[in-house]
Amino acid sequence: MIRVAFIFCAIFINVFALPALDKEINNLDWRVVGGSTAPDGAYPYQVSIQDSETNSHGCGGSIIKPTIILTAAHCVVGISSSKFSVVVGINKLDEEGTAYKVKDVRSHDNYNPFTVENDIAILKLSSPIEYNSKVAPVELEESEVDDGTEAALSGWGSTSWPGSSPNDLQHIILKTISNSDCKASHPSKQIFDSQICTFTKRGEGSCYGDSGGPLVSEKSKKQIGIVSWGRPCGIGYPDVFTKVAAFKEWIKIHSH
Repeated sequence: MIRVAFIFCAIFINVFALPALDKEINNLDWRVVGGSTAPDGAYPYQVSIQDSETNSHGCGGSIIKPTIILTAAHCVVGISSSKFSVVVGINKLDEEGTAYKVKDVRSHDNYNPFTVENDIAILKLSSPIEYNSKVAPVELEESEVDDGTEAALSGWGSTSWPGSSPNDLQHIILKTISNSDCKASHPSKQIFDSQICTFTKRGEGSCYGDSGGPLVSEKSKKQIGIVSWGRPCGIGYPDVFTKVAAFKEWIKIHSH
């Protein structure tokens, strides 16, 4: 359903090219695999980060304040703010939602494109988002999350690999696992304390187009993760997310 890809998206490929990576890292991607179409308005904090010229979906993100969008650094690093627009209040990509211009992009200074550490960024909008029943912020988790926590992943990532992005917003319920179990499944990759992993079963997970999107605890309804990377797609490996709680101070500083 949602798949995480380390490559941003084809719409920006001519604007921003990642450094040469080893084959495994280069195949990392983001999408929702094994999920289903989300009910209309079920995820009011979900946004589509689009190419401002073509209106093509690139990455997901979440509303955390009227002028602040939380997303992944790999989605936006090295790209001018003028290249982005943020669309809110839609379940279908072909719907006419409300688009907001981006005036500033702030990626973590220590973001590492090779290890995908500190994969977090904030978009500052030119004007405040108007909230309604289908557009609202998500609260952020500031504490550690127990292993086995059920969490909702939503996004417009590919629903199969290979495959194209769906028009309808997809969602799936995943479970967090320990970082030690995550490391055991990704022995050639580094899993940092500032990351959180999920795994349910083969055939379920994130994929291309889900990058930057929110992972939200079913119990607390707080965002616990940001879609970062994984192996394409839903093939039996844990997906890796930036742990929101690990960056609570960074978020507070850069969201003012």
